[in-house]
Amino acid sequence: MPAPRKFTREQLRTVALAMVDEEGLAALTMRSLASALGTGAMTIYNYVDGREGLEQLVTEAVMAEARWDDPAGDWTEAVAAVAVGMWRAVRAHPQAIPLILTRRSLDPATLLAAEALLDALARGGRSGADLLIAFRVVTGFVSGFSQSELASPLAPDHGDDSSTATDHIRSLPADRFPRLIAIAEAATGSDPETEFRAGLSIILTGLHSTPKVG
Repeated sequence: MPAPRKFTREQLRTVALAMVDEEGLAALTMRSLASALGTGAMTIYNYVDGREGLEQLVTEAVMAEARWDDPAGDWTEAVAAVAVGMWRAVRAHPQAIPLILTRRSLDPATLLAAEALLDALARGGRSGADLLIAFRVVTGFVSGFSQSELASPLAPDHGDDSSTATDHIRSLPADRFPRLIAIAEAATGSDPETEFRAGLSIILTGLHSTPKVG
């Protein structure tokens, strides 16, 4: 009879995500995770398959935090609910965003979120290729908007809290960069979730009016 497992999957992913939040992706190794759990590195190999497995813990932990209500009415409200829930989960862990953007995840938490979004989009009458395209557009917006907050010219300069890229843009010559300065001004009083919902509304309006592929 095999020995009882010392850690649960949830324990592993919770600690891994906390490490990434605090120290970045580079800090997460088999040795560092083992140390945080009070065990030896070889023990972790019983649960995780190398670097890929470590990164899988992080993406799974992020998506496991996604929560949304399920409106029974209009399909656009259902899409918005799931998309906002996914975005909030991703945005809460900026250090993990590179993995969210680049890893193909098939863990239950990610699959459940994907299925919920597909079900909401399907309520709008889309199927097959139309459903696939709509799904790619919405999920691309979720991850892309999160990345934009982290790395766009208007994102905060995380190396110095007293100085931001927004402040730098606002100080540029007005005759050369009038539009950038204008949106930098707007960004100082803007709320990220309000922006996200407004952008998502544009996408949903487009899905309403765009002819289906076939």
